[in-house]
Amino acid sequence: MRLRRYGIIASLAVTAALALSACGADTDSGATVAGAGVAQAINCATGTLNAQGSSAQKNAMDEWRKNYQQQCNGSTINYEPSGSGAGVQAFIAGTADFAGSDTALSADEQSQANSRCNGGPAVNLPMVIGPIAVAYNVSGVDDLQLKPDVLAKIFAGEITQWDDGAIKADNPNASLPSTTIQTVHRSDESGTTDNFTSYLAATAGSSWTFGAGKAWKAPGGTGSKGSDGVASSVKSTDGSIGYMELSFAENSGLNMAKIQNGAGQFQELTPEAASKTIEGAAVTGSGNDVTLDIDYATKTDGAYPIVLATYEIVCSKGAPSDKVALLKGFLGYTASSEGQGILNGLGYAPLPGNVQSRVQTSVNAIS
Repeated sequence: MRLRRYGIIASLAVTAALALSACGADTDSGATVAGAGVAQAINCATGTLNAQGSSAQKNAMDEWRKNYQQQCNGSTINYEPSGSGAGVQAFIAGTADFAGSDTALSADEQSQANSRCNGGPAVNLPMVIGPIAVAYNVSGVDDLQLKPDVLAKIFAGEITQWDDGAIKADNPNASLPSTTIQTVHRSDESGTTDNFTSYLAATAGSSWTFGAGKAWKAPGGTGSKGSDGVASSVKSTDGSIGYMELSFAENSGLNMAKIQNGAGQFQELTPEAASKTIEGAAVTGSGNDVTLDIDYATKTDGAYPIVLATYEIVCSKGAPSDKVALLKGFLGYTASSEGQGILNGLGYAPLPGNVQSRVQTSVNAIS
């Protein structure tokens, strides 16, 4: 709770600084808003952007839209949290100016998106780091530690009691009950499931045989729609465990397990720990594409390994001429130190500096 409170204070401070910076500033199309207390200018443009996609980044996008529109008169940014898949399809169809997706474009989607963009390829720009919490509701247990293979066996239905010896081995001081484990997964296709199962596939070896993907494939458990649905199910069911973005676990007041990383550390989930995993990710995109290859088995000291990156998918070239300035202005703000600075208080993690600079360069090249 302390983390969230401090983050909210930081968010309010940033918003206040932006408001002060606007005093006496011109916010017509192409204007720059800057002033005391603001380290990086906001490039304002007029017009309307319609975007949709990932629900995981909804809270971040709502705050960004509010801040940008407050400072830039004549700008309207609309975002519908329709889900990653729907957002990508809307972008390909030309009904979304950019899309939010918890996974980068597949090869087939990339080809279709490139065709939609006149003059240049679509690019994947990571903008939001969403730590994935493994939240649980087990009476009398508030400091759970889990290894990847044990976590995989729980969600595969092989470990069915909370006092199983494999769980006891890593929690010697916990009073584990004999309660039946009730796993909760997403019933809808989601990038959160894709990243969670990618983590299990990369780290749990033969304990996880269901691969990775947006649709849940393991047998058993209870399916709930959206991370809010998973959080609600876990909160209302003793003996349950589920995966969701950090903000949903925090907002529901759920306990979160420490997860063992590749260095053998049982790491608590914090935005800083999640950023360390992204900092070590390799950029596999070419040109101005910043697709990341996340090392879920990271051995970085203090890294929390289960994370997702939400990408903004946008045309690098060929967007409608009346949209280009606003795309660059708004996405430039979200990638700025100010835009990234509000994320801690919303249950996300900011981009590490090495990734942020790549994203900023790509946004500046949009034409």
